[in-house]
Amino acid sequence: MVIFDQAANGWLVSLKTSTALVKVIAFFLAWAALWLPLAIPIAILLKCQPSKPLVPGQKLPLLAALYLVAPLILWGASWVDEVSLTDYGLEGNFTMLSSLCLGLGMGVLGLTIVFTSQWQLGWVKWQGENWQRLGKVSLPVLLLGLWIGITEEVVFRGFLQNELQQDYSIWGAAAIASIIFAFLHLIWEQQNTLPQLPGLWLMGMVLVLARWVDGGSLGLAWGLHAGWIWGLTCLDEAKLISYTGKGPIWVTGVAGNPLAGVAGLVCLLLTVFFLLLVTP
Repeated sequence: MVIFDQAANGWLVSLKTSTALVKVIAFFLAWAALWLPLAIPIAILLKCQPSKPLVPGQKLPLLAALYLVAPLILWGASWVDEVSLTDYGLEGNFTMLSSLCLGLGMGVLGLTIVFTSQWQLGWVKWQGENWQRLGKVSLPVLLLGLWIGITEEVVFRGFLQNELQQDYSIWGAAAIASIIFAFLHLIWEQQNTLPQLPGLWLMGMVLVLARWVDGGSLGLAWGLHAGWIWGLTCLDEAKLISYTGKGPIWVTGVAGNPLAGVAGLVCLLLTVFFLLLVTP
């Protein structure tokens, strides 16, 4: 037992004094180690096949299992670093709530501008007969977006950004964190995700800017992230729009994914403009 305690203490001291990248690798390995015992039975039960893309009914349970263990991993990381979740930007106060609401509004506004512009150009068509579906999906999708948003923001713009800033400048850390953020999306689906990698990287950078604008709090970044998930998923689930095929695919996005085209990049750049407007 004494030998075990000494080994554990030695490992802990070694981890605390390691480089940022080593700590990041250890974090994701630990997260995977906790998730896999849950994910493997779920994948077997849902008959997931590695050679085939995941359908929403398969992806959501696996994603839920991954995010359910995230708080435990984040607590462990904060314990190793001897910091609190507040240091990662998670502040439980009214200011964060107001920033969350502002971010939600900015996210939805950016999507509205982009899709309205495409509608005026004749590139998308609004499916007016499906508006009643919006009421059924809006609240569940909002709650899902808030859950995904806060989990990913604490991990990538909180823990990961903080760790990398120990060895790199704020924007150097942001660039590395955003690369990791983008490439980890390949876990779920490769073919449709590959064209989105530049957009996902830029999205990560914009969300770091949102945290910086918000004085280190994740409220604004959380709101933006949740707003984009909410808006895009509602459009998809309620089938509110359809592409006419008149717009260039490199603009509208490969396979209807805005982040895989100029439209998504424009939305992100609009967000940068909005963020700079609210900068004190």
